[in-house]
Amino acid sequence: MPQTIAQKLTTIRAHMEEANLDAFIIPRADEYLGEHIPEHNQRLLWCSSFSGSAGTVIILKDRAAIFVDGRYTIQVKQQVNTELFEFYDLHETPHIAWLSQQLPVQANVGYDPKVHNLNWHNASVNTLSKQHINLLAVQENLVDLSWSGRPLPTTNIGLLLDEQYTGQPSLEKRQQIGADIAKKGADAVIINALDSIAWLLNIRGKDIHCFCVILGSAILYKDGSLTFLTNPAKIPAGFHDHVGAGVDIIDESQSTATYQALGEQKLQVLADPETCNAFFQLTAQQAGATLIAGDDPVALPKACKNITELAGMRAAHIRDGASEVRFLAWLAAEVAAECLHDEITLSNKLASFRASNEHFVELSFDTISAAGANAAMCHYNPANGVPAVLAMDSIYLFDSGGQYLDGTTDITRTVAIGTPSAEHKKMFTLVLKGHISLAQMKFPMGTNGGQLDSLARQFLWQEGYDYEHGTGHGVGSFLNVHEGPQRIGKKNSAVPLMPGMIVSNEPGYYKQDEYGIRCENLVSVVNKDNGHDGKTFYEFETLTLVPFDLHLIDQKLLNPNEVNWLNNYHQQVFNTLSPLLADSDLQWLSQATRVIKLN
Repeated sequence: MPQTIAQKLTTIRAHMEEANLDAFIIPRADEYLGEHIPEHNQRLLWCSSFSGSAGTVIILKDRAAIFVDGRYTIQVKQQVNTELFEFYDLHETPHIAWLSQQLPVQANVGYDPKVHNLNWHNASVNTLSKQHINLLAVQENLVDLSWSGRPLPTTNIGLLLDEQYTGQPSLEKRQQIGADIAKKGADAVIINALDSIAWLLNIRGKDIHCFCVILGSAILYKDGSLTFLTNPAKIPAGFHDHVGAGVDIIDESQSTATYQALGEQKLQVLADPETCNAFFQLTAQQAGATLIAGDDPVALPKACKNITELAGMRAAHIRDGASEVRFLAWLAAEVAAECLHDEITLSNKLASFRASNEHFVELSFDTISAAGANAAMCHYNPANGVPAVLAMDSIYLFDSGGQYLDGTTDITRTVAIGTPSAEHKKMFTLVLKGHISLAQMKFPMGTNGGQLDSLARQFLWQEGYDYEHGTGHGVGSFLNVHEGPQRIGKKNSAVPLMPGMIVSNEPGYYKQDEYGIRCENLVSVVNKDNGHDGKTFYEFETLTLVPFDLHLIDQKLLNPNEVNWLNNYHQQVFNTLSPLLADSDLQWLSQATRVIKLN
């Protein structure tokens, strides 16, 4: 019989007692510190049943608490046993500050340094030491010790991604970034981000569902040579010819010795204290290396797509858009026939249209297929419970995307099922107005996403509404659907938006227990004609090509500029996708992109 959550907590507490620990911290992260977690590293899910993408559990001797952000305040109470866990908002009640108030002087708090970054480690030591509480590293994660039947890591062989998709050979990338780290006074850089390694080596993998990477870490030296610590069995034939000279493969089990060697050589080692795990950095430092804190030097070049990558993203979005239209045409016909499906059936149908596309590899994330009240949870997954069935006179939200050899897609559409209410139409139109405002914005070089965020929220704010998630995230090229360092959100980013970056434009509104709305396109940053005094300006090129539901628009709320933008966008969608469609699909597209007039 599978263990209950209560039994799992009991087992962890037994290991805590053996290690003389008064508390143990379990973040959602694993040793790679990415958003996407392979099944064998889903420690937070295993011990709590919480499936969200961000959260932390703290287990005390007689209590346990879970901390999540505003995106998951509804979901966490649906998934996690209220008799076993206390619930906290991690922004209102930071978990280390909370923990420091719960324990007596000289208490011992256990943590796994592989699943926390160095910034977290240093801040936590500082906070706890003020209360004379000890933060102690464990040799082996207590969840791993407790997890009976833990899945084995995958052994899937990776993929060599051809230069026709990458636009630049691996050796050239490594040498360029090696030169960059030398300018910073470093001999080497630790690369912990899986997508950075994949981009740098022009490889992809199948180690994590919907995230095309090979698990491992890497050390890039200033001469462009690289050590890749991974499972050698995953390396495809022809790898060394593909990446060029200077790449060594070492089994990941040798990580400790390899990072100690950086110290033994007395190297100056660059590492990102936010994206690189504390264990690698502390191991190198304690062995004699000098740490230089700095951003992952791969992140920014990866984010600024080259001409080949941008062309691939545009092509992928055209094929992907045609798949979405086929799904929407099918859905409209089913609803008209009063055949109302459940969320899983709808998700699978959409996936089947995508899977028929050229260069399709897999979905870019689990589809958020949300009917009615479920859409009020912005990261809802129908697989986590009993899927709801569409209801007439409601709205349906689906957020989905695909991984293609030439690009990654991510799109959200909200559509009417039957006749929408006046409230549905008002709120949808307010969200769409924000989307249009951001899509049209031109901005000077040096502008960051935080400076643009309010454009998407302004119409909601004027009516007293808001949404908890960011307005835009970066997107990789056949890589991570949530890519940094660029973002559009309430908090200012130190990274300005630059040509070649791809970000989402996705304002939304969520009414708890009733409905949710989101309008999401991907856009790329492109050069605009120079402004006055020779200043450089940028604008957005919309990549996503799928109609917005005209049934949900209250035209009285649109101004002439917004009507013009929507008509022009829909004309572009029709002109681009119509050659790929026929019969009823083409007829549906023609109606869905019809010109609307200002009331």
